[in-house]
Amino acid sequence: MAIPISYNVRNLIVRKTTTLMTAIGIALTVAVLAAVFALVNGLRTAFAATGDPLHVLVMRQGGNAELTSVVTQQSFQIIKSSPGIAKGPDGQPMASLEIVSVINLTSPENPNGMNVTLRGLSQRGIDMRHLKVVEGRWFTPGKREVVVGKSVEKRYPNAQIGKQLRFGKGYWTVVGVMDGGQSAFNSEIWGDASQVASDFNRPDALSSVLLQADNEVAVQSLINSLESDRRLVVTAMTERAYYEAQTISSAPIQYLGIFVSIIMAVGSCFAAMNTMYAAVARRSTEIGTLRVLGFTRGSILFSFFLESVLLSLVGGAIGVLLVLPLNNVTTGIGSFITFSEIAFNFHVGPRIMIEGIVFALIMGAVGGLLPARQAAKKEILTALREV
Repeated sequence: MAIPISYNVRNLIVRKTTTLMTAIGIALTVAVLAAVFALVNGLRTAFAATGDPLHVLVMRQGGNAELTSVVTQQSFQIIKSSPGIAKGPDGQPMASLEIVSVINLTSPENPNGMNVTLRGLSQRGIDMRHLKVVEGRWFTPGKREVVVGKSVEKRYPNAQIGKQLRFGKGYWTVVGVMDGGQSAFNSEIWGDASQVASDFNRPDALSSVLLQADNEVAVQSLINSLESDRRLVVTAMTERAYYEAQTISSAPIQYLGIFVSIIMAVGSCFAAMNTMYAAVARRSTEIGTLRVLGFTRGSILFSFFLESVLLSLVGGAIGVLLVLPLNNVTTGIGSFITFSEIAFNFHVGPRIMIEGIVFALIMGAVGGLLPARQAAKKEILTALREV
């Protein structure tokens, strides 16, 4: 005969102070784990949303970042004549030679400044990415004008429309704010490629080439053609593959968060265990009465185990509620590949919420198993004599 679940619910309500304290401990553990997962998920979402499946990025051979890559004007002329590249409305290849560098911007949170990606590109590069300006206008070719991503504009007071940024050989005026959706382009500053290259004394040593293939079938053929061309010493990959590889930036934070959560989980398990041991000690007479009424040892074990799981479920739900306000909060992290900050939003999705609650249930199960066994092993007369 099974003990009704209402019995366990009433016991948790009666012991509301102990229940709440233990649930809060579990909730904090779940909140830490969920916050870390939300951060990593947000970063991965930003990179996954960056890039077109038809885009191919070309860098020097062995290069894993545009910042450390060098592509010359001569190589660009060879690259853009490769077969399989789509043609634009003007009949010219959809190819963009770009220069990537970093500049330092200060903010109230980072008075010493953070590196932000500066990308020099032509109108062709802008057209290939289909970004829109939500405020102001695009930069004028040949002038020291830049357009900033909306995350940069939000995080750095000096990167507002009408203000000037000092880098290269002079001051650059911010003339627009671009919106790249959830992509990493929101963390970049764009200017005219020729002017940026001139200011950084790199007129013939740019960073990368972005190509657009005719179709998905032509993508791999284009990559193979470029890498096998003996006139070039380049590495080619899809734009999405390039940005997906940058999720390595989140690995240390993820491992640290999981490590901290495991340590906190051990403490939460002991807290749940102590709570349930105290419950067993206080309810010895109840346990004896249940046995007299015909409830089996298995029913008592399951009942106390279920009570611990219900307690952890309450804690898990509180933990998920604690982390929900972080959803869509903008933050930033330094990339070990680009050596610049990437801004993104925390993303608390259904999967993270479910993972947090499951983690709480595991803590409750581990913490409640031994006390439940102790309750089930009590002899009837011994339990009735313990007052």
